[in-house]
Amino acid sequence: MCIIKSNYLPIEESDKLNITYNTENKTFHLQNNNISYVMKIIKDGYIVHLYWGKRVNQYNESNPIAFYDRGFSPNPDPDDRTFSLDTIPCEYPTYGNGDFRTPAYQIELENGSRVTDVRYKEHRIYDGKPKLDGLPSTYVENDLEAKTLEIDMEDKLIGLTITLTYTIFKDFDVISRSVSFKNNGKENLKLEKALSASVDFREKDFELITLYGAHTNEKNIARRPIISGIQMIESCRGASSPQQSPFLALVRKNTDEDNGEVYSFNFVYSGNFVGQVQVDQYCNTRVNIGINDFDFSWLLESGERFQTPEVIMTYSSKGLNEMSRTYHKLYSTRLCRGEFRDKHRPILINNWEATFFDFNADKIEDIAKIGKELGMELFVLDDGWFGKRSDDKSSLGDWIVDRNKLSKGLDDLVNRITNIGLEFGIWFEPEMISEDSDLYRTHPDWCLRVPNRIPTVGRNQLVLDLSRKEICDYVIAAISNILSNPLITYVKWDMNRHLTDIWSSSLPAIRQKETAHRYILGLYYILEELTLKFPKVLFESCSSGGGRFDAGMLYYMPQTWTSDNTDAVCRMKIQYGTSFVYPPITMGAHVSAVPNNQVGRITPLETRAHVAMSGNFGYELDLTKITEKEKELIKEQIKVYKEIRNIVQFGDFYRILSPFECNETAWNIVSEDKEEFVGMYFKILSEPGTAIKILKFKGLNPDYYYENIDTKDVYGGDELMNVGITLTREKKDFISKLWRFKKI
Repeated sequence: MCIIKSNYLPIEESDKLNITYNTENKTFHLQNNNISYVMKIIKDGYIVHLYWGKRVNQYNESNPIAFYDRGFSPNPDPDDRTFSLDTIPCEYPTYGNGDFRTPAYQIELENGSRVTDVRYKEHRIYDGKPKLDGLPSTYVENDLEAKTLEIDMEDKLIGLTITLTYTIFKDFDVISRSVSFKNNGKENLKLEKALSASVDFREKDFELITLYGAHTNEKNIARRPIISGIQMIESCRGASSPQQSPFLALVRKNTDEDNGEVYSFNFVYSGNFVGQVQVDQYCNTRVNIGINDFDFSWLLESGERFQTPEVIMTYSSKGLNEMSRTYHKLYSTRLCRGEFRDKHRPILINNWEATFFDFNADKIEDIAKIGKELGMELFVLDDGWFGKRSDDKSSLGDWIVDRNKLSKGLDDLVNRITNIGLEFGIWFEPEMISEDSDLYRTHPDWCLRVPNRIPTVGRNQLVLDLSRKEICDYVIAAISNILSNPLITYVKWDMNRHLTDIWSSSLPAIRQKETAHRYILGLYYILEELTLKFPKVLFESCSSGGGRFDAGMLYYMPQTWTSDNTDAVCRMKIQYGTSFVYPPITMGAHVSAVPNNQVGRITPLETRAHVAMSGNFGYELDLTKITEKEKELIKEQIKVYKEIRNIVQFGDFYRILSPFECNETAWNIVSEDKEEFVGMYFKILSEPGTAIKILKFKGLNPDYYYENIDTKDVYGGDELMNVGITLTREKKDFISKLWRFKKI
């Protein structure tokens, strides 16, 4: 890669994707068809942020930084009291040189000092996008899809090089960012903080949107004005967590689903994270996001490098729906990988809520036979098939079939299911270990635990120390042994507790704070090995549902079990909030029995199906206990989903009515060519004296005429979007409506 130092040239209309460096005013300008991002080198090598937003053809610094003498803002140059790092929009802020705001990184030297002074050294501009060693990241299939800028910053005194990497995509309004640290000096350096991105806005007129929740209550939407001080989201649980999602967005006060500006950040990582929004004394806003510095450090010996995970930053001038569709398209085509990325996902039946731990081969086969008759395509054997697993107190780590339940072995059951005409899938929880297991009795030191202390258990289980390669290799071998049966085509990969007692017997004391990140790196190593070894197996991520639904996992597993909560009403909110970042094809969504196992609610089978049809569709109930009428309904539901599956899984998703704001929910999904669409409407509780509702669809071609497949009525796309359709009033709770339209 050559160092580019060319004068600024005007961009031709045909060349919308570009990164330029103006040697005269030392500005970097990243731009594609819709967005621009601008930085500048000032005063002896400091890099400042100048602009991020709608595309500008040429940036001529109409918004220069104003320098003033500010009290209590120190000056690195004693001869210039107007220049302080505390008052300028720093591109990657440091600690200790006068900027009192939250830094993006911090390093401790051998003498105990924590001050560094990095300045611009050189840069590279090139086509394409680099891979991140050992980490998930978005990618390109052709180097002309993106351009990348790498900026090297150097602290000459200690030999530290920090490389800021920016990639802008041609077809997505996205900038990806990551950072690497290289110790070129002679003494050891300890990274105490290493965030992946930081952006300083010279204003504070924003509201903050985040996603929060709990187990079985994931992805709720919080929106609030930002105020002076720090607003923070984080996870310290060793996983991205259901409590806070590694996503945040700054929006204008008038921004809604279809209008207004959005600046969003999503962290492509599955472990501890932090996202902060800080408003300073001069009404500037700093956003930074990356690995949580709580209980984190990383020793950089001479010659060593540390790479941070990637942050995906999106800008939308047309509201939250446009932001979401950008994430959806990027993640479904340039984050998810493998042959299942572009394939229809199968309709499955999972036995968990049907049998829990109590089953045998005959019971499983009976469920599968009915599933085949109803049109299902995949049977998934959930927890309880291995070791001596009669409850959740034993056998994790012992991935050997339980002959008390499956007397003729797993291969026999696989053959019985596949002979019926269904594919076969299986559940694992490979990151965990039970104290009552042969693996633990053989290797009690393989779990995360602190010497001389009784470890904390969760769901009666401990966590394997995936920071150790020999343990990772055991997991790979054990899972590979089961998947060596070529008839197994699906894996549900679960993680039912988060990390406690974080200490590794393989690391010295000075490196113990590396354990949580090394765990995630070990997990990624396992997943990379297994997904490459078994490319024809569809992997689904799970962590008691949405406990680790993040972009990092999607790189290895193109879908995630959205929540253990399968109640249709709860799922409206869960799937609505999840759709802020993740497309429907990534969301596992199943129909379960009523009363619902999680909340006890009784909802119509039709409503449960319509909600589940909005994602990756399946069933999780005992098919041997349903009525003939229910079988006919399910058969029709499956028939309909197969007809709309291509639209749901590969179309453009538009939110219409929010379940967080009213008693109703609505969304529609439009095929990429806009020739077909599916609309869905849900009303939760019946109300007296309500107004007649008109629903307006979104994202259609205004010049097309669409026929309602069920009624044969024909309407123009402009009419369906601007005039809308009248909803019929029904006097009952939990109603749903599904429309299918096709261009004529």
